[in-house]
Amino acid sequence: MNIHNLLNNTKITRISADGAGAASANPTKMTIIDMQGFDSVCFVALMGNVLTTSVLTLRAAGATTNSSGAMALLTGTATFTAGASDADDNMLILDVVAPPFRYIECQLFHVTANGPFDGVLAIQYNAARVPTTQGATVIASTTADSPVLA
Repeated sequence: MNIHNLLNNTKITRISADGAGAASANPTKMTIIDMQGFDSVCFVALMGNVLTTSVLTLRAAGATTNSSGAMALLTGTATFTAGASDADDNMLILDVVAPPFRYIECQLFHVTANGPFDGVLAIQYNAARVPTTQGATVIASTTADSPVLA
């Protein structure tokens, strides 16, 4: 399949604003997304000033209902242990292809030391119908198809 442009073939949603990422065994849970009409989702966590030794793990959980309490962790993780500054202002990315549930929740674990983040995006793709419609977190979008000098 040839994708002419990304914007009309994906749905991009900001599922969390910035967070302190306080060291804890409990994850920060993002807004649950509805996968109806999409086969896959890629989560992108934009990290902030992460403290040394913080163990960062991006995971996905799923359920048949839109309820955080019903979510069960899925296999697959993006994990990184921070050094002095090697995680600062970088990203963790987890691509979930063909999840077995309609509702998916991204969870960011930050263990040992604080792992603050600037936001988390969900990019849903492999849409059943295109063009897709962007959600409420996108306030403006456009595609510059074969642009010329302005």
